[in-house]
Amino acid sequence: MTFLEFFNTILNTSFASYEALPFSVKKVHFKKGEIITEYGQVEDTLYFMNNGIVEMTIKSYMTEKIIDFFFNKELFCGYTSFLDEQPTDVQIKALMDCDMEMIKRKSLIEAYDFSLEVNKFGRIMTEYGYIRKSNREKSLLTKTAEERYAEMFQFNAEYISNIPVNKIAKYLGIHPESLSRIRKKINS
Repeated sequence: MTFLEFFNTILNTSFASYEALPFSVKKVHFKKGEIITEYGQVEDTLYFMNNGIVEMTIKSYMTEKIIDFFFNKELFCGYTSFLDEQPTDVQIKALMDCDMEMIKRKSLIEAYDFSLEVNKFGRIMTEYGYIRKSNREKSLLTKTAEERYAEMFQFNAEYISNIPVNKIAKYLGIHPESLSRIRKKINS
């Protein structure tokens, strides 16, 4: 799915081309291991994943924690920094070669001034982001690591094999050995 198709689906519109959109969209490619957004950078780009997986991390004491993974057909960025134009406390990194489309903040903000569709899209995406974060927090507080892994596997099975086990364990907040036991139990 392209960003244009995504935009039209979310808004039930029929923009025929990228040129018809009220903001500019550019294709971009990142290689596996490449940093997309650095710690301390002011985020000025919103990304749409066409193909690939990225991880979002945050520094915590002496370690780095994985906040989230983003997959095909998802929008992502260092969202707090994108909104308040302050340096971000997260890093976004490609876990495999990624094909994306990007929208610059300036182009999006300018479109807010004259486009009802863009305002509606921004609101819907902000609501989606809030629901995603809220569900993640609830999951961390109410579910076991085994339940969270099963849920992750249920919704993202086609991607799981492309994420190293140690990263999945870090995301779940458990040791890789514990994840191995969980996987063995689920697969038996």
